[in-house]
Amino acid sequence: MERKRLLREVLERSRDRSRGAGVVVFDLDGTIMDNRPRVVAILHELAELWRTRHPTEAAALAAAGINDVVYGLVDTLRRLGVSEPTLHEEGFRFWRERFFYDPHIRHDIEMSGARDFVRACYDGGATIVYLTGRDLPNMALGSFASLRDLGFPIGVVGTELVTKPAFETPDSVFKREVAPALLRLGEVIAVFDNEPANCNLFLEIHPACTTVFVDTQYAPDPPPLDPRAHVIHSFELEP
Repeated sequence: MERKRLLREVLERSRDRSRGAGVVVFDLDGTIMDNRPRVVAILHELAELWRTRHPTEAAALAAAGINDVVYGLVDTLRRLGVSEPTLHEEGFRFWRERFFYDPHIRHDIEMSGARDFVRACYDGGATIVYLTGRDLPNMALGSFASLRDLGFPIGVVGTELVTKPAFETPDSVFKREVAPALLRLGEVIAVFDNEPANCNLFLEIHPACTTVFVDTQYAPDPPPLDPRAHVIHSFELEP
């Protein structure tokens, strides 16, 4: 399959030390981390809050699973049968007060095959950079713990977790600022991201790198994906 061939090529480049250690860059949410279980956990908490006041909606939220979660929280609520705009507003506030903070990150799971692939890149000699739109004040500790607990290489020489300095900074602005500085670590040989805009900017700044769009969930109305980018849906190397 095209995915397996592509991933094996990245592994081969990770092992090639002729120009020093290469750098492989991974986004977190929607790329190597599935954050839908985090959303589900928050929906279940919201169900408890609504159990008395809104029993029908609470029952729907209590039964929610990861396949009910789409990119936008309000769209997810609509899929679950919550149609009242005031409940959309209340639910969004409840979600926002939890989703972007350390404690709930523990619910995240790996994307299929991601841990083994990232570890194989690291074991091959690549420097691993987790470049995420999560922010330093509120999500860095939870992100580090989640990566550690899920078995990703982190907290050892040759790995870096790079987060936004502030929540308010747009992800694309942050990544555009950071992307050139990655050369301090070595040649950027591959980048994996679930946002087409981020894939495009990496190809603009590092045109020789293998840029891979992980087609999971992404922001609405993305720009056209650069035709040089590759597309995968998981990281599995074996059937």
